[in-house]
Amino acid sequence: MHIHILGICGTFMGGLAALAREAGHKVTGCDTGVYPPMSDQLRGLGIELIEGYSADQMALAPDVFVIGNVVSRARLADGTPKYPLMEAILNSGQPYTSGPQWLSGHVLHHPTHHATGPRHVLAVAGTHGKTTTTAMLTWILECAGLQPGFLIGGVPLNFGVSARLGTGNAFVIEADEYDTAFFDKRSKFVHYRPRTAILNNLEFDHADIFDDLAAIERQFHHLVRTVPSQGRVVFNANEDSLQRVLAQGCWSEQVPFGGAPGHGGFTAQGEPNDFQVLKAGETVARLQWDISGMHNQLNALAAIAAAEHLGVAPEAAAEALASFQNVKRRMEVRGSVQRAGGPITVYDDFAHHPTAIHTTIDGLRRQLDGAGKSAERILAIFEPRSNTMKLGTMTAQLPWSLEHADLAFCHAGGLDWDARAALAPMAERAQVADDLDQLLAQVKAAARPGDHLLCMSNGGFGGIHAKLLAALTQP
Repeated sequence: MHIHILGICGTFMGGLAALAREAGHKVTGCDTGVYPPMSDQLRGLGIELIEGYSADQMALAPDVFVIGNVVSRARLADGTPKYPLMEAILNSGQPYTSGPQWLSGHVLHHPTHHATGPRHVLAVAGTHGKTTTTAMLTWILECAGLQPGFLIGGVPLNFGVSARLGTGNAFVIEADEYDTAFFDKRSKFVHYRPRTAILNNLEFDHADIFDDLAAIERQFHHLVRTVPSQGRVVFNANEDSLQRVLAQGCWSEQVPFGGAPGHGGFTAQGEPNDFQVLKAGETVARLQWDISGMHNQLNALAAIAAAEHLGVAPEAAAEALASFQNVKRRMEVRGSVQRAGGPITVYDDFAHHPTAIHTTIDGLRRQLDGAGKSAERILAIFEPRSNTMKLGTMTAQLPWSLEHADLAFCHAGGLDWDARAALAPMAERAQVADDLDQLLAQVKAAARPGDHLLCMSNGGFGGIHAKLLAALTQP
């Protein structure tokens, strides 16, 4: 089968492309403004990438067009279609489908020569931590010898790729609540029909498609409805929103994690980098690793609880996580510049929601404090690039999200709201730049030996990491 993917460089669609190629299909695709790591992965697989959505791509004559949710029926100011290829597909009557629907029919619930029976799908959902938790769970199953397939919205360093079919029956997938396509407004994850579901957390996000938190809770309940009675729902006991989701009805085994011991599920005792894993109040494992942050401690508990559903003992799961290397763009060190008095280190992180920004900075601060480096500063450099942040829905939370940073620098180019007013409560601790050059100048002027420069965005951020490192090497 020849599939042509519209929006191929998104993390989900790029992973789907890799799976389709591995399964023996011919894969081509198009997108705009591509950036690593997905563009690098696709080129490494030899998948042809076409810039833009021109209608002349119809000449490729694929068996089916797979449509990413970036594509719409939108029109430009002059009235011409923003996605002329999509209009040509519709006008010609050629077959098309969404990415999640294609994945469900051809990978998740389709017999292949790789698996010996029906797939056991493990889906990881939540506002935050989906990518990291999916990678953790996949690594646990890999170390247990289950040779899982996976599709992760990032590149886990233990594997070096974001997706593979696997030779076992388990398939781990990052389960996004964002809508499927312009012609299917259900959340992506309703297509996956998992036997094991992790509900990591749930708060308001995606303000461009959801009116309020209750609307997102309904979508999460649609996912819960698809889990069979012999399945398992692993959920964060700290989240009132998830309690409301489960109160709407749950027909599967429920295993909580986090919170205080006593609920019968999985809890932790100790620091995020060295803690006891408890089940129903009894110690079942100990995890010592190089990963920081309370959020990652919770992610680990969720992954351990989900892996247990496939017969992996918590002790074995914790042993696997001790060698977990995290995911690209999750507190990834991009380089450092040596200075008298200490290096200046540049990090890259995917954080873009205020809660994720707060959690990421807090994790780095705890890591520094634990290493006896409390005097070293954190400079938070971020762009409000997500659809929710562009709408200005969460501007009131920005000062809180940056409270553990010593200085904050905001790239405000293209925003329709006043970033300076939003960050005014931080006074001289926050600076705003209208373009990348101004931002680089501000950070360079402020940086000093021993600083940690934490760049946060869900996009390429204009290659700021390399530009910062280059600028800091200049006098």
